[in-house]
Amino acid sequence: MNIDIIKSLHIIFVVCWFAGLFYIVRLFIYHTEATKKEEVERDILIKQYIIMEKRLWWYITTPSMYLTILFGSWIIYLNAAAYNQPWMYIKLAFVILLVVYHFACQKIMNDLGKEKVVWTSFRLRVWNEVATLFLVVIVFLVEMKTNMDWMYGTIGFFGTAISLMLAIKLYKTIREKRRENIGD
Repeated sequence: MNIDIIKSLHIIFVVCWFAGLFYIVRLFIYHTEATKKEEVERDILIKQYIIMEKRLWWYITTPSMYLTILFGSWIIYLNAAAYNQPWMYIKLAFVILLVVYHFACQKIMNDLGKEKVVWTSFRLRVWNEVATLFLVVIVFLVEMKTNMDWMYGTIGFFGTAISLMLAIKLYKTIREKRRENIGD
């Protein structure tokens, strides 16, 4: 098979995997917030969120993870010399951390399915941004392979992380003020 086709499939499944990771945590946020609703509404919402979470997880997100890893490994196998570079080892370390993130999300999903709410919706919003940071780092590593670009990539990573944390804090502040104004 042509390596360009394999790379294309790899990228397609990376996109699907990240889409699933981004959306699953949003569902966790809504699921967690639903636990504070009145009993009838809460029961209906939670039942629906559990269905949505399981379908997203088992039909899209997890298969996409495995296919991403399969096609990525295939690319390395076909072109090992080109990929035997320091940036690739760092990228693979971040991919391993992303897989750990994936299974941590699976644990959250399983806990919520057992009505065990451990995370607040705010903590889940922060957790959702971790996948964004992985995406930024991995793309920078793939696209910026020279030493000089590493400096810009590192600055970009920390700039993105700081910007995301500030945006989350601002969102929380605005949301709390809206709740206070509604209560007045």
